[in-house]
Amino acid sequence: MTTSRRIMVVFSVLVLLIALDHGTKWLAISYLSNTQSAYRFCGDTFRLQYAENTGAFLSLGANLPGGVRTTVMTGLNALILGALILYMFISKKITMLPLFAFSLVAAGGIGNLIDRIFRHGRVVDFMNMGLNVNQFHLRTGIFNVADVAIMAGLFLIIGNEILPMRRQDNDKKKSSSTKQM
Repeated sequence: MTTSRRIMVVFSVLVLLIALDHGTKWLAISYLSNTQSAYRFCGDTFRLQYAENTGAFLSLGANLPGGVRTTVMTGLNALILGALILYMFISKKITMLPLFAFSLVAAGGIGNLIDRIFRHGRVVDFMNMGLNVNQFHLRTGIFNVADVAIMAGLFLIIGNEILPMRRQDNDKKKSSSTKQM
């Protein structure tokens, strides 16, 4: 893949997702931050409610002392994102799917990093999903578009690694079964 095509893919994903993330966060701040209630949709499967998260995924690290939390959530995060973006540009063997997946992760990470920098270490979250069946209740943590991008990128990366392994296993099984006949 040419460097210019790689730059176009990464730049397009970053710009689109960061704009979408911060546009939806702006809407959440404008319309949800002044209310304590949640807007419920599809029988409470999907909720919109405002929250600010000082931690990482599912508030991990939120209880760390302020200086440590800032260092980890902002400084370490920025270093990791910088390394990921550098890798996407210098790796000669990266194919389109991993490039797209890493771009999703980077866009989500940058979207949340911008929040941390400009919102005093807090990230705006506003979506929540859940399942309520009889006495069984399961809800996700509150998340945002950046979190969805990160998770989608991670699922694509994992799928990209697992699917070739499964194909190889199936090919081995097929070749061993044809040899036995």
